[in-house]
Amino acid sequence: MNSDPPEEANAFWAQKSAIEQRYQALLDRATPHTTERWAFTGVVLLIYFIRVLYAQGWYIVTYALGIYLLNLFLAFLQPKFDPSLEMDMAADAAEEGPTLPMRSDEEFRPFVRRLPEFKFWHSATRSIVIAFGCTLFRVFDIPVFWPILLIYFCILFTITMKRQIRHMVKYRYIPFNIGKRSYGKSSFK
Repeated sequence: MNSDPPEEANAFWAQKSAIEQRYQALLDRATPHTTERWAFTGVVLLIYFIRVLYAQGWYIVTYALGIYLLNLFLAFLQPKFDPSLEMDMAADAAEEGPTLPMRSDEEFRPFVRRLPEFKFWHSATRSIVIAFGCTLFRVFDIPVFWPILLIYFCILFTITMKRQIRHMVKYRYIPFNIGKRSYGKSSFK
């Protein structure tokens, strides 16, 4: 008599699991296609902006999306292990006695990102889709004077990026391959 609800619950969890597996398979197939993934995200973002401009609303949602994307971008630019903390630890360790080499000219240390590129793309795309979903409901269309939000976002972006670039220059790390030495077959001729 009470056997129907557990069977329905099991069917729900089985369906949920099947959808999650299909979603993960889709992500696995998209992983090696970096350019196509980012092009898709750019198109989705463009559609989102067209929706916001056409509807003349949801500026708070767009501002929140911008702040979140800025946060993701900063995490993408930063190294997994903060060099300023490592230098402080190295100074403390020097007082204690000899240790393994810690300076960058003594050993090779690859740049490891705090937020890997794939997770950056996945989180950015998901957040844009969620923001687009929010534009379908009037409850998220809070009236606000949008030029102030835009100016504040630009100031926040400028200050944050300036601080990040200073940090990159001070601790001499480049999060991109631009300007780095390449050791290919042509360099050994």
